[in-house]
Amino acid sequence: MKQVDVVGAVIINDRDEILCALRSMKMSLPGYWEFPGGKIEPGEDHQAALVREIKEELLCEIEVGEFITDIVHEYPTIKVRLITYEAKIISGSPVATEHEKLEWTARKDIRNLHWAPADIPTIDILCCESNGWERSILL
Repeated sequence: MKQVDVVGAVIINDRDEILCALRSMKMSLPGYWEFPGGKIEPGEDHQAALVREIKEELLCEIEVGEFITDIVHEYPTIKVRLITYEAKIISGSPVATEHEKLEWTARKDIRNLHWAPADIPTIDILCCESNGWERSILL
């Protein structure tokens, strides 16, 4: 089974809201929410890939922060390795160029969205942190 390595940005604003992206009908898994990001090019650093993907996908600049998790999820036809990092916007405002829409969601409400399966381990970590758990205990 083919594996694709991707990075995802958990972009957090000053109100502790997280930027969520709804996959469009033209994408695989339409109607699922995900963290914005994309494929890592051969030889590309994870953080550099994330900065590039967000610039292409959301038309804004980010600063990559702490590593969150690195998971592999097997879909029926492909295996996805998703590496997520916290990030913050340093210039511009996010624009949905590929996604159906973007939405800032309070951390406490993040589980209310219908997430792509590969993103759920990151959601679990974010929700545990909001309940006072430390990330180091979870890893």
